[in-house]
Amino acid sequence: MTAMRHRTVRVNGLDVFYREAGDPSAPTLVLLHGFPTSSVAYRTLMEDLADEFHLVAPDYPGFGLSSAPAAHEWEYTFDRLADVVDALLDELGVTRYAVYVHDYGAPVGFRLALRHPERITGIVTQNGNAYEEGLTPFWKPIRDYWADPSKENGDALRGLLTRDATHWQYTHGVPDASLVDPALELHDQALLDRPGNQEIQLALFLDYGTNPPQYSRWQEYLRAHRPPLLAVWGRNDEIFGPDGARAFARDLPDARIHLLDAGHFPLTTRLRQSAGLIRDFLRGLSD
Repeated sequence: MTAMRHRTVRVNGLDVFYREAGDPSAPTLVLLHGFPTSSVAYRTLMEDLADEFHLVAPDYPGFGLSSAPAAHEWEYTFDRLADVVDALLDELGVTRYAVYVHDYGAPVGFRLALRHPERITGIVTQNGNAYEEGLTPFWKPIRDYWADPSKENGDALRGLLTRDATHWQYTHGVPDASLVDPALELHDQALLDRPGNQEIQLALFLDYGTNPPQYSRWQEYLRAHRPPLLAVWGRNDEIFGPDGARAFARDLPDARIHLLDAGHFPLTTRLRQSAGLIRDFLRGLSD
């Protein structure tokens, strides 16, 4: 059952799109995407792992093929994104799963782990941050927005929503940029350029400020519940630096930490290496 299935269900009053592959009776991995992409980022990884595992990858509201109500009509916060993913998994009957988190996926995934620690069989973090050490100087203008959410500070962030910025996210820190499929950034940019989507993204930039104050809670969860954890991280990432990967070992001494010669999106250039590490890790969860 390796065919990819593409479905949309009504969740919390919204149409939520998700991709699903593999046998639903197999161990489940829930893949939570980052900014500025969607579940499309996981197509090839899901195809690689579907022979052995059950994969579910949703699009958050405002991203991909899910509903994108205007920012003044729906509260775009990480709490609300977690609410939607939580309700989707309930709708699908997914009650035990490992979680893969990248970028924005980390604050969504750790919220789910705090709500339902008994459901989490393991964590794969690929440039999904939970430590101050992982926040690089890239965050300075966004921190300024957290401290003073003025129109001026918000407008200063609109440059992060341009084609040049999206291209930079995909190619910075990549030894050979020709390995990056430009269709990925074109897809993401087309969705960022939808009318009203910039306001959605600015709302989430602002709400991201709620995440660092929760790091201590996420770290306490790790110490208390000791979930198996694999950090497979692009070591050249200038958004979430490699110290964010290394920091997991402080709370989980048995964490498996691999720093790849890649940037913010390791799957674009290190798919086989990432998939092999993830497959071995998931196999270990069922031993």
